[in-house]
Amino acid sequence: MDRPTTRVLAALELLQTQGRISGSELARKLDVDVRTVRRYIGILEELGIPITADRGRFGGYALVAGFKLPPMMFTDDEALALSVGLLAARSLGLADAAPSIASAQAKLERVMPVRLNRRLRAIDETVALDLSPSSRVHETDNVALRLLSSAAQTRQRVRLHYRSADGTRTQRDFDPYGLAWRGGRWYAVGHCHLRRDLRSFRLDRIEAGEALPISFGRPHRFDALAWLSQSIASLPRAHAIEVWLATDLASARRESFEAIGIFEAEETGVLLHAQADDLDWFARELARLPFEFKVRKPAELRAALRKCGARLQRMAKT
Repeated sequence: MDRPTTRVLAALELLQTQGRISGSELARKLDVDVRTVRRYIGILEELGIPITADRGRFGGYALVAGFKLPPMMFTDDEALALSVGLLAARSLGLADAAPSIASAQAKLERVMPVRLNRRLRAIDETVALDLSPSSRVHETDNVALRLLSSAAQTRQRVRLHYRSADGTRTQRDFDPYGLAWRGGRWYAVGHCHLRRDLRSFRLDRIEAGEALPISFGRPHRFDALAWLSQSIASLPRAHAIEVWLATDLASARRESFEAIGIFEAEETGVLLHAQADDLDWFARELARLPFEFKVRKPAELRAALRKCGARLQRMAKT
């Protein structure tokens, strides 16, 4: 905390959470001297925040009983940004940051109005993020994300006006089980009543939507991101691929990325089932793996690997 304003706000936060705190304890937590703490208390009083100060061995500072700061005001879009930001921070897996993230979320929940608090919890409970690098991030209308995350949390059916990749427009009722961010895009995953099956929908192709007064049941512990990744990996392409990997399932997933294909554990290793249009790209992905592998099909992939190896040899000689 290098800026005095930051320390003043930190002092206010400590007064809110600690109830009563001594000047020496405040100084220690803020990393300043006791004289500076008195100056910070004066600044807070000038801002209209009533503080009691008791002298003596058991004295200290406290907010006047019954005083509460006015609630923080957020727009829907600001609440959405905060919710997704906290979710992304947790998804990064930074152990040292976890307590701070939890503390920030608790503070927001404490000061947010009930309606926006529900928005924050809807994002937290229904959205999954795949933060692997993407070449491009595609913009998505916030309205669709707010509507579907809230509907997934409350298990409320929605009616979507959707535009497919070829421009066809349809209207369909949809039970959103969850949302996922993957490859620079937002997706909603759930039961489509038009197709009578599980489907995923890109949020940037949703032209309009509305909640319906109909509830639905969601499969227990449904993982929207896992279903989406497997669905995309299974899309039929020019080449069907099978590669045996000399490793275990956890290592195969850690060293690859989920969307490359479907991993199947075997007694002696892992079998990767995949689909690809570009075998040269797939060969490069295999070449960077730290364990041995064997191509079962197609034969063209072996040729692409030989081509990749020859190129690496030429580069090593230069």
